[in-house]
Amino acid sequence: MNIIDRHLPEFDHEMLSTRNLLERLPEAQGAWKPHAKSSSLGELAIHIAGIPAYCRFIIGETQLDLNPEGGSPFKKIPFTTTAALLALFDENVRIGREILAGASDDTMMEAWSLKNAGSVVFTMPRVAVYRTMVMSHLIHHRGQLTVYARLHDVALPSIYGPSADTPM
Repeated sequence: MNIIDRHLPEFDHEMLSTRNLLERLPEAQGAWKPHAKSSSLGELAIHIAGIPAYCRFIIGETQLDLNPEGGSPFKKIPFTTTAALLALFDENVRIGREILAGASDDTMMEAWSLKNAGSVVFTMPRVAVYRTMVMSHLIHHRGQLTVYARLHDVALPSIYGPSADTPM
């Protein structure tokens, strides 16, 4: 079994669990923040929806510079509707899975670097970057979003087992 074949079932499970949460979000609360320093519910949801597309940079490039000299600033996508959020997420999951499924073991073991203004932040094998910047990153922010949702009395879906709202 190759590297990606070991990761695809987890990818599929985490993306389905994430979609089940995203589809329940209260659209009218998109601007709500639990604290002044926090992202809004909509900003956090849009960020999560974009994470599967990171596969494009991790698998398709050898590096990513978050702040390239002479480059354009990152343009954030605003939260508008739950339907638009889900369409973005679904497309990014499709793209991410397609890219992952086509990656060879050699590709996954190649070094990949994250940079900021030309300075290397870290260099790791792509498989480790994928695990950290896609999977762990998404799971972390999804956990935050479950708290946001709970604070708005949203029934939480089952993720790794039953929730108080969704028995198995």
